[in-house]
Parts: sequence; C-alpha cells; structure tokens
Amino acid sequence: MKPFVALDFETADHGRDSACSIGLIRVENNQIVKRVHALIRPPRQAFRFTHIHGIHWRDVAEQPNFGELWETLSALIQGVDFIAAHNASFDRGVLYACCDAYGISHPAQPFVCTVQLARKTWQIYPTKLPDVCDRLEIDLLHHHALSDAEACARIVIAANSEFRLAPADLNGAKHKRNS
Repeated sequence: MKPFVALDFETADHGRDSACSIGLIRVENNQIVKRVHALIRPPRQAFRFTHIHGIHWRDVAEQPNFGELWETLSALIQGVDFIAAHNASFDRGVLYACCDAYGISHPAQPFVCTVQLARKTWQIYPTKLPDVCDRLEIDLLHHHALSDAEACARIVIAANSEFRLAPADLNGAKHKRNS
C-alpha cells in the first residue's frame, strides 16, 4: 500500500475553524513511521467541548495557530496517496476550514473514511471509534487527537493486511478475505 496519513482534530467550539488539537500519523508499507501531536491556538477563546477532550484555553493560549503549524503538518502529508479519518467529513471540514482561515490551499489527496471502511469491511455496527477499536483490539484513549489518529491508521492497516486493498477499494464495496 502506498503511504497515507491518518489524522484527527479536536475542536474548541462549533466552528470548523476552531481546531485546538491535531494528531497525524504517517504510514508507509503498512508501518507507522511518524507520529505528530500538536496543540493549536484556535481563533476564539470560548471553549465549548472541554468536557469531551479536556483541553482549555489556558492549554493553547501560547501555542501556534494553524497557519503557523501548517509547514510542519503539510510536510507529513506530502507524497501520500490519501488521508484517512474516522468520520472523515468532520475532519476534512475542519482541515479545509482551517486552511481557508489562513489562505492555505486544501491538500489534494482524497479522504478515506474509516467509519465506512469498518462497515464495509467487517460489517461493524455501531461504528463509533471505541466500538471499532474494541472489535479490532486496537488501544484507544478516545478524544486524544494522537490516539484517535493512530487508531484510525491501525484500522486502515488492518483492512489492508486482511484484505490487501488498493486505495481505490478503501471506500468501496464489501471485501473478500485473503486466502
């Protein structure tokens, strides 16, 4: 399988531009080769989701904003075939909103949703990240961006290892097991 990145964002409020934490995992040859976690100073001080992820304004007030982190983040994304995320529409929306806020072009890579992958590959329902991780025996510290991103990467690795999927197959139909 070609290289890919799994990512996860935590947000401060309902605005998609309010990323306050990111986890990025780069995978090459089905092996995790790089882990990056960063706290991000969002554009607003009002935090609505501290009860979910435990991050407060005081934790991020002195951290770089998304625009200041982008060079580091984009270096990990360069050369990958796709970006994986659990409930990819959310993380893609956060990534694009943060890019837009700082005048940054969106990454060209397509997104693969591990919710859809888990449903189509193993018929896992419900497909919340803790449920999928329990089923696949993947360790998880839920709502910690790096842990969530690593779990997402491990879901893709498991699907590829079990089914030898081409990237185009990752969001495709049910898969046959390797024999």
